[in-house]
Amino acid sequence: MLSIRFNRLTLAAATVAILAMPGQLLAQTPDHTGDSSAAQFPTSRDLKSLTTAGSYLAARHASVERDATSAAAFYRSALRTDPKNNELLDRAFISSLADGDIDEAVKLADRILTIDKSNRVARLVVGVRDLKLKKYAAAQTNINQSVRGPITDLVATLLSAWAGYGAGESKTAIANIDKLAGPEWYPIFKDLHAGLILDLANKQKDAGARFERAYKLDDSALRVVDAYGRWTSRNKDDAAALGIYETFNKKLARHPLVLEGIRETKAGKKLAPLVDSPQAGAAEALYGIGASLTRRGGEDLALVYLQLSLYLKPDHSLALLSLADLYESVKKPQMAIKVYERVPANSALKRNAQIQQATDLDAADRSDEGIKILKGVVADDPKDLEAIMALGNIERGRKKFADCSETYTKGIDVIAANQDKPNWVYFYFRGICLERSKQWAKAEVDMRKALELQPEQPHVLNYLGYSWIDQGINLDDAMKMIKRAVDQRPDDGYIVDSLGWAYYRIGNFDDAVKQLERAIDLKPEDPTINDHLGDAYWRVGRKLEAKFQWQHAKDLKPEAEEIPKIEAKMENGLSDEPSSSAASNDKKKEDGKGG
Repeated sequence: MLSIRFNRLTLAAATVAILAMPGQLLAQTPDHTGDSSAAQFPTSRDLKSLTTAGSYLAARHASVERDATSAAAFYRSALRTDPKNNELLDRAFISSLADGDIDEAVKLADRILTIDKSNRVARLVVGVRDLKLKKYAAAQTNINQSVRGPITDLVATLLSAWAGYGAGESKTAIANIDKLAGPEWYPIFKDLHAGLILDLANKQKDAGARFERAYKLDDSALRVVDAYGRWTSRNKDDAAALGIYETFNKKLARHPLVLEGIRETKAGKKLAPLVDSPQAGAAEALYGIGASLTRRGGEDLALVYLQLSLYLKPDHSLALLSLADLYESVKKPQMAIKVYERVPANSALKRNAQIQQATDLDAADRSDEGIKILKGVVADDPKDLEAIMALGNIERGRKKFADCSETYTKGIDVIAANQDKPNWVYFYFRGICLERSKQWAKAEVDMRKALELQPEQPHVLNYLGYSWIDQGINLDDAMKMIKRAVDQRPDDGYIVDSLGWAYYRIGNFDDAVKQLERAIDLKPEDPTINDHLGDAYWRVGRKLEAKFQWQHAKDLKPEAEEIPKIEAKMENGLSDEPSSSAASNDKKKEDGKGG
């Protein structure tokens, strides 16, 4: 992905310009933790049974839920019964485009242009269709009518240049790129794509000059590095190409495409150009700008560009990863999963896709599928620390504590010769799994090791200190640890809860109430903290408030095994002996969370 400094006002203006029609591609609604798009997708029977109004309302609901597939189907259904409704036509077009059904979007765009010849989004889509079909003159005509604003001007210029190259007019294509003036982030795109066109046109000296210029602008831009490295391998020598890739690898270690470049260059291979056709070049332009927009608040515009990029080059791995990342950013893991599945098996990025796909499967409550995928990745490469960590995290999150302790052990075995500061997390997470598996002696060793590597890590201080307090051992050291954790993370409700519960366990109920009330302010919806505060209220004689807190804790859906304990306290209160109550309150502690 290119590293570009987009101006936020420029971005906002461009997004408004290209989406100046009813309804946005990604409705701005509150986040949804689930993703029911697969279950809600309408069948043909559903569509036939709905009136125009019913289809329209269903489509609006699907749009709010960010379910572009269902929205497009419902809008098209409504449009069939009311074909002259221009608003339905616009909405069906936009939803089809968002869904990546570009063939359908093209048909609707053709209809829109018979009504409104100035519709810029329709012009862009039809122009990309023409480019794909190698109708280069028509592509240039339509694309050039799609511009308005810095981002769309750049996109149109690059796409038009690739159409010009396809028509055999590479000199004019380069001249048009060079004529474009604009913001400070234009040059790197201009030089990269001018270099790619010149490379394919066999103007190797000129191509190299453009790549070198782009590289000097930003030697951490992945696509610039790859394009320049590939050109260098064919036009200079392996050592020079290797130097380009290895310089990047020092700045951003172990990117799969860079490792692939290093491996093949060392093997003496002459690397092919980054793109091999006008269509692939245009897809690269759409991907590059779309990916940059994705992380800069321009999701609507990014979605258009990424879907069009994949229309031109369906196996563009980086575009697929960027599209999936976009879906993740709007809390649609099921849609991201489908995109990750499309990454080609022979892509250097397939392993990255599988790791992220597994994480999304876990988020979609399909953890067993995710675990299976990650086990396959680890089996293929037992030293893949990223896959090991992802597998352990899913197992830990799903309370497979015996499994996750084994998985983190694999990671610890890999880092055996490199136990530096960043690796504290393996010992910390394994310690959690061991503690939850009732293997405290081993867990304590891991927690101490994590602190040895990262002495003031607040989550480790909190977990170890809380565990000691909960067992009634090392009370002075434990309290000091938790206070040091709170000093570092005063706004972390879980850690503040640990301090409150520590005061409770040593019988200092007034300070326990004070800290637990603060923890509630920070994490009001956590059932364990509410339960703890109820206990503390009871001990200071605020029994009505205690029962209210316990009821609230129960309403917040705690772990199943905690419900009978809470109900017993609501019925009978706490015994006179604080230690017995506290001992029965063996709550879940994970990821540095107190209580």
